[in-house]
Amino acid sequence: MARKPFVGRRPFWLIVGSAAIAITIYGLYLAGMRPARLIESGLLAMTPLALAAVGEVINERSGQINIGIEGIFLISAVAGVYWAEVSNSGLLGVIVGGAFGGMVGAILGLLNTYGRAEQVIAGMALNIMASGLFQYLLMAIWAFPGIHIFPRQLVIPRVTIPIPGGGELAISPITLAAIAITILATLMLYRTLLGLRIRAAGEKPEAVDVAGLSVNRIRILSSILAGFLAGLGGAFMPLGWFGGLVKEITAGRGFIALAAVVFSGLNPMTALAATFIFGFAEGVAFTVVVTPGVKEAVPFHFIQMIPYILTIAILAIFAASRRFPRALGKPYVRE
Repeated sequence: MARKPFVGRRPFWLIVGSAAIAITIYGLYLAGMRPARLIESGLLAMTPLALAAVGEVINERSGQINIGIEGIFLISAVAGVYWAEVSNSGLLGVIVGGAFGGMVGAILGLLNTYGRAEQVIAGMALNIMASGLFQYLLMAIWAFPGIHIFPRQLVIPRVTIPIPGGGELAISPITLAAIAITILATLMLYRTLLGLRIRAAGEKPEAVDVAGLSVNRIRILSSILAGFLAGLGGAFMPLGWFGGLVKEITAGRGFIALAAVVFSGLNPMTALAATFIFGFAEGVAFTVVVTPGVKEAVPFHFIQMIPYILTIAILAIFAASRRFPRALGKPYVRE
């Protein structure tokens, strides 16, 4: 009962975060930065976080925990770039990256359900394995350790959207797809029979079993969907954002996505808003680093710490106040 007032203040914190973004944009504008570029950077940084966070919201609603998002990011990034070069299509590379993420999600789902694995340990094992596999594949496929730069034409082109008062925003179509996916995920969870079954599998799996449905199949399906969305995010980073592969490409973004999930209370739309706040913080860091006159005046190493400081603060403030599904992290065993 003591949690409800604090949880009810989630919109208040979103308003505070939005106000902080607006004030930051105005302050950086006075310092000589272009607000449109800040928003573009924030949306780019938001995209992989939003895809992974929305997928994990669905996954945790079904009663599973996946802290291996970082590992899925790495695996799908390599798979996406490799297939983009083979097919000469960055968009197809992103889709294949999503498919690889879905396969990893299927494996985790099988381990979590029929294998009754300790889910946190399984996710950590995935992260460790993917970290080593990523560096091995860079050397095995491209014969160059630590980095691979692919042809510029494979980077997914951005669409231009005019803004009131003049100017325009260059936004990746994958960003627009991430927003649309969030809306669809919200409708699916709260307005469809499938969403009801997913939420029931996490909250009261016994009721799902009594209704003649398979709790394990629902959870595996949720894990596949979550892995696919995280895979899209992982492939987007090189093919829609950075234009290359480096061994530090994820830079802890999988854990930042998990922080957004915690903040959201397993609500996809709130998770999207949280990932934009995180993404904007990272976008500010990138903009400061490359803006002449500002990067000399501002300690950009400190600015680059902001997304991670924000992650720690979010987890410290909100983690204990959130109510998660009763069966979260518990394999279902029919009695």
